[in-house]
Amino acid sequence: MIKRSHIRQFLSLVDAGSFTQAAARVRVTQPTLSSGIAELERLVGAQLFVRDRKRVRMTDAGARLLPIARELEAKFVAADSLNQTVRAPVAAMRLGVLRSLSTAMLRALLDALPPEIELELIEGSDGELRQALATRRADLIVTLLRADDAGDCVAALLSEPYTLFVSARHRLASRERVAPEELAGEMMIARRSCELLAETSRFFTQRGVRPRFSLRSDSEERCMALVAAGRGITTAPLSLRVADTVPIALDGYRFDRTIGLIADPDWLALPAHSHAFAALAAGAN
Repeated sequence: MIKRSHIRQFLSLVDAGSFTQAAARVRVTQPTLSSGIAELERLVGAQLFVRDRKRVRMTDAGARLLPIARELEAKFVAADSLNQTVRAPVAAMRLGVLRSLSTAMLRALLDALPPEIELELIEGSDGELRQALATRRADLIVTLLRADDAGDCVAALLSEPYTLFVSARHRLASRERVAPEELAGEMMIARRSCELLAETSRFFTQRGVRPRFSLRSDSEERCMALVAAGRGITTAPLSLRVADTVPIALDGYRFDRTIGLIADPDWLALPAHSHAFAALAAGAN
């Protein structure tokens, strides 16, 4: 008979991707976890994982079991809460978030999320988030949408341009647009989380503009704070604007992006999860 310990060990191994980390998550020894997974495979009559030296991958049988296991664990959690005065979460979400997503948009998403959802946030680049979704380490991601992203598991949230940002006190702040050559000699701020970092570098290099940098940082808030303080200029999506900064069109710099939700179809199949997906899609618009 399949026990809750089997389900917890199975989900832990799926999420951790290794026997060592999974065993630590459920507080058992690695041999105990290996024995539990082997017993579960015997009970379901199929191999659930392919093991090699570098990583553990789910088989097709494991992928079919995963949504069932998550639903069972959610019901176990709900049952545990019957004798508690505080209501326990009835569903869980591992939400992957693009590093360059604005704090305001993240806050809007979190405010729209149903309170019964237990949330784990994961930050990453578009490629990292898509890999996490493909390997079942994330249930839902907020990332850049591509032309071939479509279907019931995808929802567009925001389309916006990339633009030049300067301080409200900058000499160019009153201009609607500038030529890149006018920026020669300006101190620049490199947003290292920018999806267009390579394209932006080529854009300026091809026009003979080789700026000096006052900061190279993964922190969007820190980069934009320096722009506001007049310590450099940068290019960024329009949604990253903060107080005391001014967006200006940059001649020839024609880039935009669409941010959207992409969900794991198996995770989305559960009613509580589809409700959360719809709430996020509506709350961010």
